[in-house]
Amino acid sequence: MKTLYEAGQQIETKIVAISNDTIFLDLGLKSEGILDKAELADENGNVSVKEGDSIKVFFLKEINDELHFTTKLSGKDTNKDLLENAYKSGIPVEGKVTQEIKGGYEVMLGSSRAFCPYSQMGYKQRKDASEYIGCVLTFKIQEYKNDGRNIILSNRAVLEQEENEKINRLAQELKVGMTVKGTVLSIESYGAFVNVNGFKALLPIGEISRARIDDVSKVLSVGQEITAQIIKADWEHERLSLSTKIFEEDPFNTIETKFPIGSEFEGTISRVADFGLFINMASGVDGLVHISKLPVERNTNLRKVYKVGESLKVAVESIDMDNRRIALTPVISNEEQENADEYIASHKDDDDGETYNPFATLLKKN
Repeated sequence: MKTLYEAGQQIETKIVAISNDTIFLDLGLKSEGILDKAELADENGNVSVKEGDSIKVFFLKEINDELHFTTKLSGKDTNKDLLENAYKSGIPVEGKVTQEIKGGYEVMLGSSRAFCPYSQMGYKQRKDASEYIGCVLTFKIQEYKNDGRNIILSNRAVLEQEENEKINRLAQELKVGMTVKGTVLSIESYGAFVNVNGFKALLPIGEISRARIDDVSKVLSVGQEITAQIIKADWEHERLSLSTKIFEEDPFNTIETKFPIGSEFEGTISRVADFGLFINMASGVDGLVHISKLPVERNTNLRKVYKVGESLKVAVESIDMDNRRIALTPVISNEEQENADEYIASHKDDDDGETYNPFATLLKKN
């Protein structure tokens, strides 16, 4: 009985069952198609497909009324007819890299000799040329001429296609707003890279916690499992951004209750900027004392006067909930104010062209 398929013919079907070594395909016939499970298994024997998944395969041959399919042609299955069909149909073929020759590599497809240029070997992470020798890799046939005597291959085309299919699959699986689990792959000064479903996503330092973090390695470690939310997905540029701070309660929501307008407190300087001092009020919340409110002369280098970690008594001047901004002002004691008034009075007849800053003088006295 003549088979319904021609060698190399591509079909799209569904997986109906997976056994220890075989994947069974729905052909709409009395029997299923056969696919070697090893073709879709990783080095640990795990497969990335499941029952019900759609899959594209190529018809290979019929053995004892069983229809065998493949996702790529292996060396033992290849002959000139199959190779030519693979070229026309775009079927991936398996070949062994035997040696490095001028301009690229010699590759054996069964008993047929082929050539893979340097530029077509590897994709994003390329190895040294010598590391490919002896490897069995998958290729696409780019040219097939002179009855198979001139065959040009590309390993890059296969890897690029696999990457595109992977990205398309992930784009369907991973959406902005989803909560995902991942494993920290590496720690960087600007954040951490996290493995999410096999994709390298970025957890920026500013999205780790609502508290200020200066050293990522103090809060995360390689191999650590985390739960995060996807906050940005740019599949065109293959970028995925995560956030873990999103699960923390926002301390800004209660800041008006804890620090009413006019209330005074002893704060700690968390950052010194050219335009003022940032005072920590709660975990992840800083208020600003603008330089115009500080007892210093104009153009003073604040970093020479104030240090991170020092305490400063301040009062809450205003809170802008919409823009998440808090304005603070230094609290001057009665004694300091009296000393300032006395200083101004003692210099009221001075006329040296300068404007006196009593708070600057108080600093000098201290």
